[in-house]
Amino acid sequence: MVHTLNQSANVAMDPPFHEAYKALLGETAAVPRGSEVVTVEEWELPVVDLRRLKAVAAVEVEECKKDIIKASKEWGFFQVLNHGISNQLLAKMRAKQMELFKQPFERKSKEDQFLNFSAGSYRWGTPSATSITQLSWSEAFHVSLSDILGSNGSDELRSTMEEFAGKVSRLAQKLAAILGENLGRSAKFFVENCVPSTCYLRMNRYPPCPVPGQIFGLMPHTDSDFLTILHQDQVGGLELVKDGKWVAVKPNPDALIVNIGDLFQAWSNDVYKSVEHRVVTNSKVERYSIAYFLCPWSETVIKSKCEPGVYRRFSFREFRNQVQEDVRKHGHKIGLPRFVL
Repeated sequence: MVHTLNQSANVAMDPPFHEAYKALLGETAAVPRGSEVVTVEEWELPVVDLRRLKAVAAVEVEECKKDIIKASKEWGFFQVLNHGISNQLLAKMRAKQMELFKQPFERKSKEDQFLNFSAGSYRWGTPSATSITQLSWSEAFHVSLSDILGSNGSDELRSTMEEFAGKVSRLAQKLAAILGENLGRSAKFFVENCVPSTCYLRMNRYPPCPVPGQIFGLMPHTDSDFLTILHQDQVGGLELVKDGKWVAVKPNPDALIVNIGDLFQAWSNDVYKSVEHRVVTNSKVERYSIAYFLCPWSETVIKSKCEPGVYRRFSFREFRNQVQEDVRKHGHKIGLPRFVL
C-alpha cells in the first residue's frame, strides 16, 4: 500500500516525494520484519568549551586542545561551547532558513533564478534510489560560499548567510589548525587550501515522514571533507556509530556539533575518525539544520606523512568523482575503502 500524507499547507512546499517514489513507497509493505530503523539510546557527545583557548594559563589552553584531539580520535564527533557565534545570529539564520524552505516547491526548484545560487544548489530526496533503504526524506540548499560572498546587505538571506559563514569559517580553520599541528603539519595548509570559495553551507529541512521507521531523513554516510560544523534544532534525529552500534545525539541548544570528514581521516592516516552517521525521520515534526563543510581546492592532494601509509595519495577531485560514480552505480557512497593501499 502506498502511504499518503494528509492535505495541508505543507503540500505546496514539500518536494513531490510520493509521486517520484511511488513504486519505492509501495515496497514498505514488503519490508521484512526486523529491518526497520530501531530506536536507539540517546547519548551526549563530548563537550569542549573553547573559551579555554583564550585562557591566560598555557596549561589550560593545552588541555582544551587535548580534549579536541581526543574526541576526534575516539568519537569523530564532539560539541563546542563558546564558539564565537552568537545565539542571535544562529536564531536569525534559522529564521531565514525556515522562511526559504516555506517557499513553494516550484519556486525552490528554480533557485538559480530567484536566489542566484548556482544551478543544482537545491536538492531533494535521492535521485539515484533503487530501494526504500536508499531514499532520503529531506530537501536542502547546498550552496558554495562563492554564491553568497559580497552580498553587501542587498538581500537579508544572503547577508545573514555570509555573516554566519564568515564566523563558522574562522571556527573551522581554528579547529583544523589544532588537529593539524598535533600531526606535525602546518596550519598554513588549511589557510591555503580551504578558502571560502571551496567551502559550502548546506541548509537542511526534514519534512514529516509517513513511514519514519523505514525511511531515513539522510542515509547513513560519512562526510567527504576535512571538517563539518553543524547547527541543529531541538527536534533531534542525528545518529552516529559508536563502539559498533548506532547512538542518538542528544540536542544541546548552546553547542555546535563538529565532526571529522574523510579527508582528515586519510590525511591523518586514521588517527582521526570519519564516523558514519545518519538522520532518522519524524512522523509529526519537521527538523532543520545547517552545516558548514571545510573543503579544499579540487586539485589539493591528500597524503599522510606517516609511514606506512594506509591510503594512496589522491586529489580531492579524484575522491569526489569516485564517490559520485559509486553513488550512480551502487546507490550509495563507498568512500575511503576505495583508496586503501
